[in-house]
Amino acid sequence: KLCGYLNKLGIKGPIKTWKSRWFIYDENKCHLLYYRTAQDINPLGSIELSSASFDCKMENGEGIFEIRTPSRVFTLKAISKQAMMYWLQQLQMRRWEFCNTKSRFPVGSSQLVNEPLAGRTILLICVCILFCFYVDVVDNEEFLPLVKTPTEAVGLKAASLPAPQTSTALQNISLKHPWTEIQNTVFSICGSKQLWGNNENVFSFDEFQEHPANLDEEQEVEAESGCAVKERTLEDGRMEPRLNWIRKARWKNSGFPDSHEELSRERNPMDKVSVLQQQILTLTEEVKSQKELVKLLHKALEAAQQEKRVSSMYLTAAEDKDRLELVRHKVRQIADLTSRLEALEQEKKELEQILTLRDSHIQELKEHVQLLMEKNHAKQEVIMALTEQMARELSDPLQEDNTITAETLYKQQEEIEHLKDDIDAYKTQNQFLNSEIHQVTRLWTSVAENEKALLMKCACLQARNCQMESKYLTVLRKLQEAVPGLPSSHAELVKNLIQEALQWDVKEEAEGSFNLNPVSEYDEYGFMTVPDYEIEDWKLLAKIQALEIKSNKLRSQEVVEKPLRDRWNSTGELTISAELKSLIRSGIPVEHRQRVWRWIVSRHCSHLPDHYQRLLQQSKSTEHPASRQIELDLPRTLTNNKHFSSPTSQLIPKLRRVLLAFSWHNPAIGYCQGLNRLAAVALLVLEDEESAFWCLVHIVENLMPPDYYSDTLITSQVDQRVFKDFLSEKLPRLMAHFEQYQIDVSLITFNWFLVAFVDSLVSDILLRVWDAFLYEGTKVIFRYALAIFKYNEEEILRIHDSVEIYQYLRFFTRMIMDGRKLMNIAFNDLNPFPMKLLRNRRSMHREELEAELCELEQIKAAYVKERAEQGP
Repeated sequence: KLCGYLNKLGIKGPIKTWKSRWFIYDENKCHLLYYRTAQDINPLGSIELSSASFDCKMENGEGIFEIRTPSRVFTLKAISKQAMMYWLQQLQMRRWEFCNTKSRFPVGSSQLVNEPLAGRTILLICVCILFCFYVDVVDNEEFLPLVKTPTEAVGLKAASLPAPQTSTALQNISLKHPWTEIQNTVFSICGSKQLWGNNENVFSFDEFQEHPANLDEEQEVEAESGCAVKERTLEDGRMEPRLNWIRKARWKNSGFPDSHEELSRERNPMDKVSVLQQQILTLTEEVKSQKELVKLLHKALEAAQQEKRVSSMYLTAAEDKDRLELVRHKVRQIADLTSRLEALEQEKKELEQILTLRDSHIQELKEHVQLLMEKNHAKQEVIMALTEQMARELSDPLQEDNTITAETLYKQQEEIEHLKDDIDAYKTQNQFLNSEIHQVTRLWTSVAENEKALLMKCACLQARNCQMESKYLTVLRKLQEAVPGLPSSHAELVKNLIQEALQWDVKEEAEGSFNLNPVSEYDEYGFMTVPDYEIEDWKLLAKIQALEIKSNKLRSQEVVEKPLRDRWNSTGELTISAELKSLIRSGIPVEHRQRVWRWIVSRHCSHLPDHYQRLLQQSKSTEHPASRQIELDLPRTLTNNKHFSSPTSQLIPKLRRVLLAFSWHNPAIGYCQGLNRLAAVALLVLEDEESAFWCLVHIVENLMPPDYYSDTLITSQVDQRVFKDFLSEKLPRLMAHFEQYQIDVSLITFNWFLVAFVDSLVSDILLRVWDAFLYEGTKVIFRYALAIFKYNEEEILRIHDSVEIYQYLRFFTRMIMDGRKLMNIAFNDLNPFPMKLLRNRRSMHREELEAELCELEQIKAAYVKERAEQGP
């Protein structure tokens, strides 16, 4: 038993002084009961320890500690420092054991159903449960060694010792609870005279239950707490462990029987009535718990009946239209619940942001206060120094100096002794707080791991939800296309469902559901996640594609994206290596892309000081011949990006200046259609005009072969012939299919090579292609062009009409949803792909093309000469 005498401080009672109380720990309820003496039968009050905190402060005095509950502060005093530490350690350990026991209760038991949660917050429950989980895994390493049991002050043996004497008898009496004092006195008298069974005393245990207010102590509030606390009464009528122990002792001393049979033999009516009342109360409590269980079962039965009625309505519906209406009603309910969840999550995020701001403000105030305290301390030191100097000047020469020195020495010795005591007290307090901090740190680690697991689970559920939405839209599309003979009513219903699906805005969808990585109408660089096509079928396909991309991102977030991001975070200074090449091919995270692009461009382009500014001044002073064509192409640049979709967008003037500067920088090219899209992508990522200009210079002058953007585009035509050769070698079945239906793939792929897939691929895949393209060169464009055809090879082979093939090739690149799969095809499945082979093919086809152009020029010259000879 954890019991013993402690002094309890009362502040708001009629007598403000220390009062001696007998304390005993109740293991069943994790309460600390206190009595006036060890022989009392009824407690004066109790302290709930499950949500309390302990504190020992040096300035309060030796042996004094505090127990802080959510509503009260109890100040207690032990007879010694060792006794105080023993009480603190034992209370803490037993509270952990109690919480550990509670955490193992089954969820469906009646004990949890009937557990009153009023007055407890969710936070306190979580803290208690976390303490329970970790009480079994605490290491052997202890910040504070266990204190030996002070037998003279703690334990059952201490009950036999006389209670600590007080100055007056009245001082130790609880005047707030006269009824409890009278009851304890009557119990004591009846026990000593052995008249409990013979005298019909009105102070029975049942009568004690009718006065629950007697269990509260003096209603005093300690130090900081200003409100009284109402302790829970003994509702079930059963006595606490301390009460049972005292009652058994009193019964044995008084000669009372111990069992029900002995009570029957003694023919004691009062004892029989007491036993029967005890049984009645026990049975009443069990009936209450059974009633609560029946209520829960009734609720579950009602829910099942409601579900059964809905299912019956669905099965008995006469037409499919009615069934679809029921399904749509369920979908709307689900959407409503999902929107509520997102609203709560948004509110949680806002509160977290407010809390962060307040914490930062508090930290600033603390720093300001610390600065003021330091200033004040410095001023006090100056004042003390001046005061001592002034005292020395005004004092007598020798005698006063010796007197002051002796007095000062004596005071300093006293201060040193006090400081030593303070140091010992602070060391003890520090050890105790370190043990608490150690436990809290372990709990925080557990919470972080649980939160991470929940985030992963939410990501999987969200990905599954996106898959279900995508399948729903796909089914609607196939239902519209595959069943042309549907009745008009059904066809109209399918059409309405498709219109409703297309009207779902991605931004609204993000607000109505819980998203770990919210997908809004635009991505990080301003590209539309669902392009606004004019054709209805394309709109539906774009919606399906956005959902599939979102699902793939969520599924690969923990498996692929997080390890890749960790590798990038651990990368310091960038240097050319095979590991860096592999990382860039896998895709650069958004937070590192700008830095890596700047490093790549600076390696190949020597930035001349003020070169860009001089080009801008030249473009202002002199109009370039290509400026008119640049103005015409500006509104047609990246129309699916919010930063360029409007003539008033902020990046439009920057793009104009970059293109004009490049036209003056490279007069041989000036401006070519396609350069506007290259410069626009560079501006989106690099953000700085001059960096985007040098990125454009790097692409045109270093990565692309000469004459790629000339008037004749001769090198661009050569690359198309080289690509057809690679297509025949890597994908022979597909090339044969194109030749059968006379499909010229250069009509589709020419623009891919000219602008490096801008406006062809979705933004996420496009930027990954550009990552590798800027680092490795044009070979990446060949790899990805072949990978795109291989990715959709089976779909193209199923089309057996040239017009349909051309229509499919117009938009099939926008329907690629798995960027990781496309990357594996480009860099793994298409190997080997040597650069030497690419150079040889380019050289061969360039000679052939130049010969053909020369022959064409000769034919033109011969034709002109012939017409000139024939005359007008």
